[in-house]
Amino acid sequence: MAGRPHIVMIVADDLGYADLGCYGQFDFATPALDRLAREGVRMTQGYANSCLCTNTRVALITGRWQYRCPLGIAEPLRHADRYQPGMHLPPGVPTLPSLLRDAGYATALVGKWHLGAVPEHGPLRHGYETFFGISGGHAGYFTHLGEGGDPDLYEGEATIEREGYLTDLLSGRAVDLVRDRAQGEQPFFLSLHYTAPHFPWSAPSDAEASRARELKVAAKHLSHDGGSPRIYAEMVTTMDAGIGRVLDALRDAGVERDTLVIFTSDNGGERYSNMWPFVGRKRDLLEGGLRVPLLARWPARIAPHQVSAQIAISMDLATTCLAAAGVEVPADTPHDGIDLLPQWADGAADVERQLYWRMRDPEQRALRDGRWKYLLIDGREYLFDLEADWRERCDFAADQPERLARMREQWQNWSDTMLPMPQAVPGGRLIDLGSMRW
Repeated sequence: MAGRPHIVMIVADDLGYADLGCYGQFDFATPALDRLAREGVRMTQGYANSCLCTNTRVALITGRWQYRCPLGIAEPLRHADRYQPGMHLPPGVPTLPSLLRDAGYATALVGKWHLGAVPEHGPLRHGYETFFGISGGHAGYFTHLGEGGDPDLYEGEATIEREGYLTDLLSGRAVDLVRDRAQGEQPFFLSLHYTAPHFPWSAPSDAEASRARELKVAAKHLSHDGGSPRIYAEMVTTMDAGIGRVLDALRDAGVERDTLVIFTSDNGGERYSNMWPFVGRKRDLLEGGLRVPLLARWPARIAPHQVSAQIAISMDLATTCLAAAGVEVPADTPHDGIDLLPQWADGAADVERQLYWRMRDPEQRALRDGRWKYLLIDGREYLFDLEADWRERCDFAADQPERLARMREQWQNWSDTMLPMPQAVPGGRLIDLGSMRW
């Protein structure tokens, strides 16, 4: 391996900031992820690149603002639009798995893709050598039917049938890959992208009723109704148990010390999630829609029992993984993310930075600059001091008009460097995405 670590990137789907014990959850236990936090670093100011999944996943795989890519300004990629122009990652764009593959890593995606139709624009066309999972935004945990009611469980580029609860199937395949790849000399990169705890809310102990609900969802006879706090808790704890199996497999294979494991969520939580102490949820640029758990462990380099207040965002993880592997970022597609290893492993001081977000439907804008946050939502501008008011309840917009004007201009200057937000047409579709370039 020549000192290069194995890398395991674990991403939950719609997990709330405080849905883990190490972030304050007390209604149920998450021992595997709490262990990961103890054995490495826990970030308290981890952000998602978006409050929606496709957009964050574009940033996560490219290391760049998602707003540079047509797919990254869809909100999100919908099943009916998957063959529309621009509704996929651009062919040939450097991605985290493609760069690691070209540097000698074995690459695999287990879980959710949601970055283009399979096979034409699937994970095997963007750097992954192995794929087992779903192509769309969600699938039934027992039926494995996707958003359009079609089968959406893939092995490579072909749909397959498997019996079992989807979270357990993903965990089992990840364990098998770790055991297999750890035997060779080639370093591996494993993306384990769970669908849990995303809708439809289904639990292993509720299999018959869950399957019936999933069939109704697939037939569009049931909306986002259903579920319960108990079912949601079981979904999270089942995922946590699967992650525990993956961590145990790394240990048993003798590669635990030399493996960088990262865990995060693609955006803030939904109906049954715990976002405390924040307000807002998925689809909001309030902190509850953007703050996510972020954990990292690499025993060879990262000391245990760390808590970091470094402001971080999803796209940083691509940059960090490449730095850990000693792989350079292509000069013609420079990353917007930063390498977090100096803070995680070398005791470097926190880096001051600015983070930006925007949404088209409904229009929202946000800028995090140090302790201050500029927010536009429902046509009104706000100014919050997040260091003192993390619940975004005390608005300083009227008291500090100069700061508000400065941050408004700062956001606009940044937005002008990104792709313009497309206009909507009746039915909610977007136009001109195909003419936009990376």
